[in-house]
Amino acid sequence: MINFGLIGAGRIGQVHARSLAAHPNARLVAIADPVIEAAEKLAKSYDARAVADAEELFQADDIDAVIIGSPTPLHVAHITAAVKAGKAALCEKPIAMSSADEEKLMKAIEGYDAKVMLGFNRRFDPAFAAVRKAVSDGKIGGEIEQLTIISRDPAAPPKEYIAVSGGIFKDMTIHDFDTAQFMLGPIKTVQAVGQNLDPELADTGDFDAAVITLIAESGAVATITNSRHCSSGYDQRLEAFGKDGALFAENIRPTTVRFSNNQVTDAQDVYLDFFLDRYADAYALELGHFIDALEAGEEISPSIADGFAALRIAEAAEESAHDGSKPIHL
Repeated sequence: MINFGLIGAGRIGQVHARSLAAHPNARLVAIADPVIEAAEKLAKSYDARAVADAEELFQADDIDAVIIGSPTPLHVAHITAAVKAGKAALCEKPIAMSSADEEKLMKAIEGYDAKVMLGFNRRFDPAFAAVRKAVSDGKIGGEIEQLTIISRDPAAPPKEYIAVSGGIFKDMTIHDFDTAQFMLGPIKTVQAVGQNLDPELADTGDFDAAVITLIAESGAVATITNSRHCSSGYDQRLEAFGKDGALFAENIRPTTVRFSNNQVTDAQDVYLDFFLDRYADAYALELGHFIDALEAGEEISPSIADGFAALRIAEAAEESAHDGSKPIHL
């Protein structure tokens, strides 16, 4: 049994609390959030204690590991504190606001037994994982030649969130950057077109849509299409194309029911409406992988290095989008 502390009682904290409660080898001991009322409300549902200061989790003798769901600017500090306290950590993406923090983090934890996993949950999505396994099994005749990722949110997050998120590339597309690396290997070139199409988000200083092209060291090319709005729901698709075939991961709907009459044929439900619904299984499987690795003493992945690799791609995409879509070589 691994005893967990959870930093953050917001929506991502609620997801992790639910996953911890469902895992037979995990126990949620304490929840930290500066909004103590939120921590108390969530803790009450899981028979855990609530604290306002995350430092209490790092110092607690009855906590073995922490899940870091704090705002991005605190991730490096919280990872450092966990490692120095001898606790394993599962940290939400992105790992930091800037890749310049990599040297700072690695220097701070040098000499410690760092057991840190980055929360790139899409690696554990059953559909995406099945695509990667099929590629490894030779179903498309070798490596992926072209990868297409479509990722559109049903609606934009609040402006207050966008302001501290790091922007669309670091906050939203970073999942797709990691997926591309997971499928293709290291990326060498990044080119991005940013779009400002939503007048409601015009004053955020951020893009509300983007199309990005990545070239991998293998020569494979990934195309990523993002938007902060999609009228049909949470649009999440992936295609892996190779010389002998293609693999498709399609959208998930609440049911498989189709309706036909004299006005429509094969009408279906809209896509699932939120990432917490679409990737519920992925979050649970991610936690299971983390716990299994800790119990077996195995290497943890995605790692700190994976987190910074995705962040460097995000920074390159941002630079390209702001500089007339100029290709950026990593």
